[in-house]
Amino acid sequence: VLPCRYRAQEQEQVVQVTWLKRGPGSAPAEVAVLNPQHGEHVQEPFAGRVLRHGHGDLEDGAILLRN
Repeated sequence: VLPCRYRAQEQEQVVQVTWLKRGPGSAPAEVAVLNPQHGEHVQEPFAGRVLRHGHGDLEDGAILLRN
């Protein structure tokens, strides 16, 4: 499980969570985007391997990345 917690302040709302993979010497690669209005989008190399682990709103944007 890859955790992602954000405690929104008053008047704030998390509207999207973007997961990136960073490797040494390479540009960040998008893994997944979580958006309640537009759904979850997982990039092809990670398709079938990413599951949303957080529950409820996006203040908990945790994902499970399977091998």
